[in-house]
Amino acid sequence: MHPITRRQTIADALRRSALRRPAKTAIICGSTSWTYAGFDALVTRVAAGLSQRGVRPGDRVAVLARNSHGFAALRFALARLGAVLVPINFMLKADEVAYILRHAGAETLATDSGLADLARAAAALDTRVKEFLWLPSEDPSEPVAGMVSFDDLAACDAPLPDVMLASTDLAQIVYTSGTESTPKGAMLTHDAVLWQYVSCVVDAAIAADDLTLHALPLYHCAQLDVFFGPAIYMGSTNVITAKPVPDNLLPLIARHGITSFFAPPTVWIALLRSPLFETTDLSSLAKGYYGASIMPVEVLRELAARLPKVRLWNLYGQTEIAPLATMLGPDDQLRKPGSCGRAVLNVETRVVDDQLRDVAVGEVGEIVHRSPHLMLGYFHDDARTEAAFEGGWFHSGDLATIDDEGFITVVDRKKDMIKTGGENVASREVEEMIYRLPQVSEVAVIGLPDPRWVEAVTAVIVVKAGQTLTEAEVIAHCTTHMASFKSPKRVVFADSLPKNPSGKLLKRELRQVHGS
Repeated sequence: MHPITRRQTIADALRRSALRRPAKTAIICGSTSWTYAGFDALVTRVAAGLSQRGVRPGDRVAVLARNSHGFAALRFALARLGAVLVPINFMLKADEVAYILRHAGAETLATDSGLADLARAAAALDTRVKEFLWLPSEDPSEPVAGMVSFDDLAACDAPLPDVMLASTDLAQIVYTSGTESTPKGAMLTHDAVLWQYVSCVVDAAIAADDLTLHALPLYHCAQLDVFFGPAIYMGSTNVITAKPVPDNLLPLIARHGITSFFAPPTVWIALLRSPLFETTDLSSLAKGYYGASIMPVEVLRELAARLPKVRLWNLYGQTEIAPLATMLGPDDQLRKPGSCGRAVLNVETRVVDDQLRDVAVGEVGEIVHRSPHLMLGYFHDDARTEAAFEGGWFHSGDLATIDDEGFITVVDRKKDMIKTGGENVASREVEEMIYRLPQVSEVAVIGLPDPRWVEAVTAVIVVKAGQTLTEAEVIAHCTTHMASFKSPKRVVFADSLPKNPSGKLLKRELRQVHGS
């Protein structure tokens, strides 16, 4: 039997959708629109063009670019060629980008006009990058001189060489954020990503008739592999944008009749606070997804009240599991507020103590997983790979409780547990309490060094426009409703909270700013 007859790769998922729905619109980005047949043919030409430029199966190709149709096409072209995608956070500094380029051994770097200077600066810092690829952007832009143009690759008329790929071949290396130390490159195979697609389709109800808006960065595995990839797998229509701000998102939802949208809680909060929210027709929106952090319960209730027709899903996971691990569905949002749900179809999840014993109901333990979604390990990092898989389970580093129905509630990252006066305080518990104050738009709770408490529970709060709030009011509210050791010892008011492009709060930056 020829190996190709049983092949299942990321690029095969696109080809099969194109065969099922050739005339259906696959991609809309700015003024660009591609059918599935056109998208699939374009991907093959780009893959052939890359092959003509010397890119071979197994080569690592880094991408430092904002969301665009070019990024989408390159993602599948690399998969078709058998090259390895290395997406890079465009918010990093040049030396941070250079570290990833060096560590991955990338010789080709794709970028766009807006990030070309950063790409060149990073590549010049003792990396192996030999060639730059220019990708088109959502808004019209001109190719960058000295870079291989996406349009030239797409015009390639040479046949794509036969590539003997297996589902177990490496598809991508996705670098974690590096909050604990240097970034780690999670190695994900085609089958890991595809098994994850299946879990997304089944448990997150991703369907062929969805019209999905992709606004969070595609360099992040949540947007790329929980939403964009499964949508292509199912044959949905996909609107891509690089601007995840209310003034862009709300009109796009109305203009295209978007039915499905993912954003972290911070972006949902921004939409709710936008003056455009009440005047924009959001009647098409049927499915709403959130992740990256738990939705504050008060915000969850506000969403249910103001978007009553939208069914909500909370999706939890991490890069190393491609990334979906657990899901809280629409029927349980208010029944199990704050929970990240239960393991999805192809994942086995437990909450355990340090000896890998299941914790009792209500006790705090670490979330661990087994799944075909999981990474092979960390690229060129055997020690951290061994530690991550200690005892035959993948250790998430997240602390959680589990209830008598098996619903998991994340209480903190291990590194975010505040140790104050001999007691452990979960920052999220304090955040939920502060969100009950109607004046609060956003809050982050951190532990800061303190001579008396070791770590002082500190709340950094963004107050809603036109509202007022004092430190004394916050502390009084918390001490009335929770143990005094959990109550903030200090309250800081800020205009905004630092976030990465995926919407995650950057608590390490808050610690740096307010810890001195």
